[in-house]
Amino acid sequence: MYHYTQCGLENVWLANGYKVKSTPYGKGVSIEDADGLHRVVALDLTKKKGRITGKELKYLRVAMGLSQEGLGKLLGVSEQSVSLWERTGKVPQTADSVVRMLVSERLHGNYKVTDVIERINTVERICNQRIVARESRHKWTAKLETPQDEKFALTA
Repeated sequence: MYHYTQCGLENVWLANGYKVKSTPYGKGVSIEDADGLHRVVALDLTKKKGRITGKELKYLRVAMGLSQEGLGKLLGVSEQSVSLWERTGKVPQTADSVVRMLVSERLHGNYKVTDVIERINTVERICNQRIVARESRHKWTAKLETPQDEKFALTA
C-alpha cells in the first residue's frame, strides 16, 4: 500500500492504481487516473462523520476549482475566514454542510451549481488580470495575463 500524502491529506492510502519507478533522484510514484482518484476522495469526504478538517476543506475547495476568495463569496464570508478555517481546522458547521453539498453536487454533475462556481471563477480571473508590458529592441508589447488556476498538481 502507498501512503498518498501528496494530496495534502494524511489519511489517504492506495491499495493499487499506482506504479513505483526509479528515477535519477530516487523512487517516484506515478498515479493512474489521478483525476478519478481525487474525485472519489472528495466524494468520500462529503460522506464522512464529524466535521471536516482544515486540510479537508482545502482539498474540497481545490476539487471545486475555487480560490479562498471564491469559496468565501459562495459562503458569504471573507477570504481571510476561509484561510483561517483551513489553517486552524476549525470549520463552522454551516460552512461544513454547504461545502459538502457543493462538492457533492459539483462532482455528481449538477449543472446549476457548476455554473455558479464557473461564473465566480471567471469573474475572479477577470478581476485579477494584469497587463504585462515587455520591451524588446526599443519596441514595447503588452499582453493581458490572468493568474494560474489552482489545480491539483498531486502526482508524485
